[in-house]
Amino acid sequence: MRHLLFVLALLGFVACQNDKAAESTAQPQAAAVRASQHSAAFNQEFKTFLSAYYNLKESFVAENDTAIQASALALKTLADSLRFPDLAAPDSVLAQSKLFKESILADLKGLLGEKDREEKRKAFEMVSEQVYGLAQAVQYDQEVVYRQFCPMAFNDKGAVWLSNVSDIRNPYLPKTMLHCGEVKDSLDASQPAR
Repeated sequence: MRHLLFVLALLGFVACQNDKAAESTAQPQAAAVRASQHSAAFNQEFKTFLSAYYNLKESFVAENDTAIQASALALKTLADSLRFPDLAAPDSVLAQSKLFKESILADLKGLLGEKDREEKRKAFEMVSEQVYGLAQAVQYDQEVVYRQFCPMAFNDKGAVWLSNVSDIRNPYLPKTMLHCGEVKDSLDASQPAR
């Protein structure tokens, strides 16, 4: 009987040693991250533009009219200065990007001209759609851009906004439904090209 217990213990020991050896030789797989297809100058310019958009969104969350005006003006200035010569893309993408830019500028002009916060929010929703379209068109690949949606906004018509985090901070109903919404889509640069 002792002999059988000794053999079982020896087999267990050998099996454990093989598992440890396999663990020590296995290297963790690093997440595949693509190199950007765009210039560093373009990426920095677009990142600054998106940061200004996120500041505008947060100004709506805070319901701070002065900050909304200042953030919208800053975003308009940055949108106006967006240049696409450094964008590595076909002419059709460049043309589409310029159209998105012009739409963003027009919607921001409307937002800045509105006196009522709810009307500003309606313009902000149009800006959000155009900014997301632009990010898709240029294939921005430096950070995740989340497209979020609240079905309760604008009397249950629903509205979208963008965020650099997946957590919901609703700019349309911040006092009553700050966390109402869901991520509908995202642009994720961490995924390798297929």
